[in-house]
Amino acid sequence: MKSNKMKTKIGGAILGLAILLGIGIAPGETVQAQYQDDRYRRQERRRDRRERRQERREDRREDRRYGRRSNDDYPNWGGSFQLRQTALNAGYNNGIEDGRKDRSRNERFEFRDEGDYQSATKDYNSRYGDRELYRRYFREAFANGYEAGYNGY
Repeated sequence: MKSNKMKTKIGGAILGLAILLGIGIAPGETVQAQYQDDRYRRQERRRDRRERRQERREDRREDRRYGRRSNDDYPNWGGSFQLRQTALNAGYNNGIEDGRKDRSRNERFEFRDEGDYQSATKDYNSRYGDRELYRRYFREAFANGYEAGYNGY
């Protein structure tokens, strides 16, 4: 009788131990699978961010190469920020002025015959960089400013 009781106790202890070990191992595998899943997602996000950064870099290179327009709706042909901004500001302001004069005199719409457009060097300084690049920006802005001034803005 004592041996049957002893066998039952030992069997119960072994069963209990087996259950505890089973419960302890199962969550460990689940946690490990979840960790690997999280790691995989993080790697995917990093890879996606890297690809997006690379695409943006390539887009900017193409924009510079082909003179595509930037956020201010003017082409970006390169050069320093100061060169570009000075040329665009000076060109637009002179264009508005000349467009308003031509409208008030009832002259035809033609900005290419204006002296400022032809010289395109107002406010230029050699410290800004390439003079021809400055002239390109100036003329682009002058044309927009002239149209705005001629139309009464």
